[in-house]
Amino acid sequence: MTKTFGKVLGLISFITIILILAACGNGAGSENGPSSDSSDSSNGSDSGEEKVLKLATSADFPPFESRTPEGEFEGFDIDLANLIADELGYQLKIEDMKFDGLIGSLQSKRVDMVMAGMSMTEDRRKNVEFSTEYNRSGEMFISKPDAGIDSLEDLKGKTVGVQLGTIQQEGAEKLKDEYGFEVKKLDSANILIQELKSNRIEVGYMDKSVAKGYVKEQGLEGFDDPTTSSPGMGIAFPKDSDLVDDVNDILKKLEENGKLAELKDKWLSEE
Repeated sequence: MTKTFGKVLGLISFITIILILAACGNGAGSENGPSSDSSDSSNGSDSGEEKVLKLATSADFPPFESRTPEGEFEGFDIDLANLIADELGYQLKIEDMKFDGLIGSLQSKRVDMVMAGMSMTEDRRKNVEFSTEYNRSGEMFISKPDAGIDSLEDLKGKTVGVQLGTIQQEGAEKLKDEYGFEVKKLDSANILIQELKSNRIEVGYMDKSVAKGYVKEQGLEGFDDPTTSSPGMGIAFPKDSDLVDDVNDILKKLEENGKLAELKDKWLSEE
């Protein structure tokens, strides 16, 4: 009797151990789902199966980047970034931030690349790498209707709003003494337009493609800046990024197959 009881007890113990091991195995397996976004962003991919391309932008710059009423990203740069991600075989992940924080996000390798209608100035080239040029716009001064501001000479005594950290800020700083106006630096293009409509500034100085959109939508007026020829726009990367050559090849392909022209017709056409 004692011997039989011992065998039964041993069998129960064995089964209990098997059940515990099985439970532990299932628990461990439940942690092996899709990989989290924990990779080094400098190589454009996650350590798991899913490869992610991290893009930073400042989504207040239509028609290049903005948000729909539902909060979705849209615009010329967004469509182009999605084409690039598809060609690379990566999933695109977009992070929205202030324009003047974009370069820092690349330097810290928080993101893989930046697309934000960014002009390829020499100062920026000191801190980041750029792709080949993918667009060139120029600058425009905009004002409310009947403001009587039709030339640089009309800017005397006025306050001109610019977006902080942009090439337009640099341009306005160079022109202000010669033409006698003050410069007011603002966080975003949307705030600039709000300041203009509420009469806290008399003039806005913006990228020409962006300005034309506001002129049409807000019933404003404007004139082209005749003094400068802006550097073209480029995609920015951390220094020594492995993505630059691949993205340049893709931009060349999109230029040759007409898809880049299609995006320009869709987003940048004046019609």
